[in-house]
Amino acid sequence: MLYGKKLKIGDTIGLIGPSGTVREAGAVDQAIAYMKELGFHVKVGESAHAKYGYLSGTDEVRAGDINAMFADKEVDAIVCTRGGYGTMRMLDMLNYDVIRANPKVFVGFSDITALHIAFLEKCGLVTFHGPMATRWQSEFADGFTQPAFYGTVMNAQPLGELVNSLNYHARQTVNPGSAQGMLVGGNLSLIAGTIGTPYEINTKDRILFIEEIGERTYCVDRMLTQLRLAGKFDDCAGVVFGDFNDCPVEYPQFGLTLEEVIRDVAAPCGKPIFTGLQAGHVSPKLTLPLGVQCRMDADNCTLEILEAAVRD
Repeated sequence: MLYGKKLKIGDTIGLIGPSGTVREAGAVDQAIAYMKELGFHVKVGESAHAKYGYLSGTDEVRAGDINAMFADKEVDAIVCTRGGYGTMRMLDMLNYDVIRANPKVFVGFSDITALHIAFLEKCGLVTFHGPMATRWQSEFADGFTQPAFYGTVMNAQPLGELVNSLNYHARQTVNPGSAQGMLVGGNLSLIAGTIGTPYEINTKDRILFIEEIGERTYCVDRMLTQLRLAGKFDDCAGVVFGDFNDCPVEYPQFGLTLEEVIRDVAAPCGKPIFTGLQAGHVSPKLTLPLGVQCRMDADNCTLEILEAAVRD
């Protein structure tokens, strides 16, 4: 595994838009100003302000920014502006040799999941499922997201147990048991989208984390079933479900709840499973290091990170 150096106040953050364009006027400039207020220097990629339809610039612009930011010796960490859609379009345009030779802290979630998976599978790089740059100012004000983020990317010690904020709903056991392995995963739509490609997620003996937003339960059913049929639940050591924001039953009188779908589709694998980790499209949120060793206990609904995700 490759690890970036821990982030420090005064470091230079490379700001890129590898996914959807930022739609709110002035949001990128506000994010840059807030990062500087926190004490960071910021190097802004062309894609951060770019627009090509629903994308932050053409595939060439977005891929070029990723390659350039990893190659740039002045850039200490890379943070994405937002998710949306677009990362899968340019997975085959990235220079994985350059990325492998320049391991850095890389942060984002949602559509950024495709990059997390590709960087892990192609480079062995530890990355971070964490807050997007354009949400830092609002989310860091909640008193939970910023300490969770800083404690993960600025701490070269094992992180220990990841604990939800006090006002979040309770975690629940689906299948009992405990397991240990590398933490992988992210957004369900993107995990499913990698199946059958050269960038397919590997869950063998790993702890699979899954979150989603804005998908009706029958769509969640379809994507989880795709993972089941692809053997991802049989391969994994355990499954942790994060936040499923705005994933309603379409027809309550006929539909299945999210809990019923998980029990129907994922639980039969017999692996330890629990729900309710406060990560994903939720605020406040945890920052998850992907590619590190962790231990899950589904009886007690705990997830413990066993190693540091960054290096001094």
